[in-house]
Amino acid sequence: MSVFGSDRKYYLFALKIVGNFGVTIAAPVVLFVLIGQYLEGRYGHEPYFTIGGFAVAALLSGRIIYKKAKEYGREYQKLSE
Repeated sequence: MSVFGSDRKYYLFALKIVGNFGVTIAAPVVLFVLIGQYLEGRYGHEPYFTIGGFAVAALLSGRIIYKKAKEYGREYQKLSE
């Protein structure tokens, strides 16, 4: 018998969500902050581009997470049936 028992599908589903949400948060933040730092190096105005890039990334990540959470909620309901 496995360590997870009958709950294995729930653990795998949870790991899928954690990994997906982690990438969804990290990727836009890294990308937009790097773009912000590039623009600061080119045009000056420190730290406005980096802060702006972070704010855009946070809003974008929040919107994507919200949509994915709704989708995962529906998927969880199907998993529970």
